[in-house]
Amino acid sequence: MLFAVFQLPCLLIGLNVVLGTQLASAKIPNIVFIITDDQDLHLDSLEYMPRVQKYLTNEGTFYKRHYCTVALCCPSRVNLWTGKAAHNTNVTDVLPPYGGYPKFVNRGYNTDYLPVWLQKAGYNTYYTGKLFNSHTIENYNNPVAGGFTGSDFLLDPYTYSYYNASLSRNGEKPISYPGQYSPDVVAEKAFGFLEEAISDEKPFFLAIAPIAPHSDVQMGKHQFSEPKYAPRHAHLFKDYKIPRTKNFNPDMPSGANWIAKLPQLNDTVIEYNDEFGRARLRALQSVDEMVEGVVQRLTDNGILDYTYIFYTSDNGFHISQHRMHPGKTCGYETDINIPLIVRGPGVGVGKVLDAVTSHTDLAPTLLKIAGAELRDDFDGLPIPFTEEEKSKTEHVNVEYWGRGIPEGKYGSEGGGGFTIYANNTYKALRLIGDTYNLYYSVWCTNETELYDMTRDPDQMHNLAVPEQLSSEYKISGRNIRDVVARLDALMMVLKSCKASSCTDPWKVLHPQGDVSDLPSALSSRLDNFYEQQPKVSFSKCELGFIVESEGPQIPFVFGQGANHGGFPWQESSENQNPLGYRQDWSIWT
Repeated sequence: MLFAVFQLPCLLIGLNVVLGTQLASAKIPNIVFIITDDQDLHLDSLEYMPRVQKYLTNEGTFYKRHYCTVALCCPSRVNLWTGKAAHNTNVTDVLPPYGGYPKFVNRGYNTDYLPVWLQKAGYNTYYTGKLFNSHTIENYNNPVAGGFTGSDFLLDPYTYSYYNASLSRNGEKPISYPGQYSPDVVAEKAFGFLEEAISDEKPFFLAIAPIAPHSDVQMGKHQFSEPKYAPRHAHLFKDYKIPRTKNFNPDMPSGANWIAKLPQLNDTVIEYNDEFGRARLRALQSVDEMVEGVVQRLTDNGILDYTYIFYTSDNGFHISQHRMHPGKTCGYETDINIPLIVRGPGVGVGKVLDAVTSHTDLAPTLLKIAGAELRDDFDGLPIPFTEEEKSKTEHVNVEYWGRGIPEGKYGSEGGGGFTIYANNTYKALRLIGDTYNLYYSVWCTNETELYDMTRDPDQMHNLAVPEQLSSEYKISGRNIRDVVARLDALMMVLKSCKASSCTDPWKVLHPQGDVSDLPSALSSRLDNFYEQQPKVSFSKCELGFIVESEGPQIPFVFGQGANHGGFPWQESSENQNPLGYRQDWSIWT
């Protein structure tokens, strides 16, 4: 009997342990999503963030082949929060008429994007920091950004003013914070929302979007200067220099279009650019501290183990590569290959994944975490969390419309104000497999670039120029012309793809399913088919997505031939005239 008396409490304790484990595993996970502004990967910024390394990289998975699909703030963020390519959202710039918050609203996404979907899935949703460009002190409540239980948004024209931020909380009148450091202000607001979220029984989604390390932009000054940092970080990184890679201010011009015409940077500019890089690292230290604060609060409340934390940026950044002044907007690896770190339930610990992923995949990923049904119109797929999961794809579709804008003190050739490089519209494709690593682009000037990034990771030797096309250089055993024919056909699909044609573009060209990647497409039996394909081209360099200026839209399908109707889809009237409103400017006032 004595044994039985003691046995019952032991059984109850054991049952409680089992039930507790089951309840914990059954909890709907929380999500914290941290998105910085213009943070690089290739200038080594993550190596100077010890708390991100400690709490996220070492405890989660780093995605070394993660890409943005537009190297510009607003269209990249809309792509991320909708799961749709920029040519489908048609939000392609930071300002109206082609982009910004007014365009986002006009396109109907304010009631049809991730926070709205998460609320329908039972989540409380919170956001603090920068949402979109052209979200201003004038239009912040016309309408209020939809889908949030609580919000505190940075607003233009003060978004990039590090010591004079203006924010609107829950759609109320904006409040200014003169003299206070903007990333610290956003961190405190994030901690407040986190406390509010934890006090409720619902699972929560919290997005934190500080402006660091974006350039500082003061109202009335048409110049992007080096980012400002908190005084407590002023002593840091005095010996840092931009990595001296082969594409760092090269002796010979590189790239194409306006980039190939840039003069070499002099020593004064190089010294300034190194200091610009130091300022960026110092600005990121507030973000690094904020990450620690988030993790500590999750730990103190006992919910870290069933909370996912994502860390990424809207786009990358270059400084001195290919002779360029500080900036983004280009298709080169510095601008599109960006940080992504994830920790949480089921995510590998201390792992590095080489799966090819993009911002288009993150909305599907977050909905999957929430247990919600994935949408049929997503242009991406959930990312893998472990090495055992199947990699999504080999490709990333990259696109850009508009101008190239250099930043920093010397970004203007005239010494002040903006220098704007016209004709910066392009389509680009990243294709990565076990035996190939390629970048292919077509500019609106109809110049093309091809880089074999296994042998040329700094993108210095363009294989798409005539003398290289006729050379003996081989990629995956085939000559360059044969490879370019395949890449161009794949880009033809991706530049106007929707949903499954974005995630499985080879099946558009080969509906039989016998071609699913570049190696299978390189079969010599397909040479004539790919040679006959219409080529990606532009008739005009536009500032936004105007389909009439973007050449052929429909590839031929294998088995139908060039004279049998091509790809059997019908473009919607919206796609045929995506900017049909553009004569009516009143919608922006």
